[in-house]
Amino acid sequence: MRRFENHPAVIRVGKLDGESYSPLCTVYLHLPPAAFTPPSLLTQVKTNTAGRKMINTGKLAGRTLFITGASRGIGKAIALKAAQDGANIVVAAKTAEPHPKLPGTIYTAAKEIEAAGGKALPCVVDVRDEAAVRTAVQNAVAKFGGIDILVNNASAISLTPTEQTDMKRYDLMHSINTRGTFLVSKECIPYLRKSNHAHILNISPPLNMVPHWFSNHVAYTMAKYGMSMCVLGMAKEFEGANIAVNALWPRTAIFTAAMEMLTGKESDQFSRKPEIMADAAYAILSKEPKLQSGKFLIDDEVVQAEGITDLKQYACVPENADKLMPDFFLDVAPEKLVEFAAEGSHAASLKKPQAAADGGKIEGLFQKIETMLSEEIVRKTGAVYEFKVKGEEAGTWFADLKNGTGKVGKGDPPSKADAVLTMDSKHFFDMFTGKLKPANAFMTGKLKISGDLQKAMKLEKLMGSLKAKL
Repeated sequence: MRRFENHPAVIRVGKLDGESYSPLCTVYLHLPPAAFTPPSLLTQVKTNTAGRKMINTGKLAGRTLFITGASRGIGKAIALKAAQDGANIVVAAKTAEPHPKLPGTIYTAAKEIEAAGGKALPCVVDVRDEAAVRTAVQNAVAKFGGIDILVNNASAISLTPTEQTDMKRYDLMHSINTRGTFLVSKECIPYLRKSNHAHILNISPPLNMVPHWFSNHVAYTMAKYGMSMCVLGMAKEFEGANIAVNALWPRTAIFTAAMEMLTGKESDQFSRKPEIMADAAYAILSKEPKLQSGKFLIDDEVVQAEGITDLKQYACVPENADKLMPDFFLDVAPEKLVEFAAEGSHAASLKKPQAAADGGKIEGLFQKIETMLSEEIVRKTGAVYEFKVKGEEAGTWFADLKNGTGKVGKGDPPSKADAVLTMDSKHFFDMFTGKLKPANAFMTGKLKISGDLQKAMKLEKLMGSLKAKL
């Protein structure tokens, strides 16, 4: 298939008010040499009404994007956004057959991409497999004539401390996150060199060396930072080749099927949708490569720079848009997230600390929990918890929400704990009175969890019920 280099003709329509110019819309006409662009590549004119939506400009029309992990979640959202321009998308992921818990395959994603206006090539790719990666890249070049953009999105996660991280899990994270990113980049770079719009975008965090981002899950942090180090090095290495290499990371938790499986359905209450990452990626990848490289970018900052002022549209639950859960590796949240990080909710801020329990003792808290126990709570929770409390009221406590009608008390649990939670007594009180959400405590290093993370996060419901009774 012959591959044309695009030569866009641009028509901009705007409103002039005195010396102020407000852009209303832009039309990009992509005309290959001595030929007309097929009508399917013409972008429909849209307007960014009151700063609400990220418009498609057509800048990715005819471009080829190789996206790893594109069968679902953030990767698929990025693919669908580019597809609206008429881009070619290589769906490079492992899932050829439906997963028992995670919806979507490379083939269902390809259908959605083509329905959105793009062209798709589904490829079964395990980024750990050098031969599979090379074959997928060659097939992409054979079908679309080249590769313009690489999005390294595939990732593995295990939020476990050192002693609970088996080497199989360690190797998996490093093979997919760090080695996979390096390998796919290495195979795509010869073709990116030939493009006049070459980008590599890694879905990875800023290199934040604050110790608590390592202490709870050092293996995962190392693997994820490996992706970020690829950005740091490759941006400099390939600046002469006009290949932009950047990283994109979410400000808040992003609710995907994988996150639901990891932390439970309730986490959507304080998360954003993948579309904010898709819009941010679109803005980055639409720019000329020479304008920006070696940057570690945050999703909401990117879309705001593009004129998007309504961030509430990205929240899974719009009324919780000011109570979102910060993501890993970011120390300073914007003003709208400070309340969540510090208190958790408006309701919590109205509670007085003394409401935690009679006399402010852990024993009082567990007495109140005991009055709430029921077969229904046990059925919905199905877990045994061990609390290792440090500080002023140090000790070990347990909550058996798995057997009978439930049981709580001081000392070791009667059966093996599904999750062990270690924290200072102050943070313990804050969690059980609604001032500190377990997920946020874990992410900021105030809470250490070993065992089943998903079951640990189920405690949030229990804490919500307790808060209402205090």
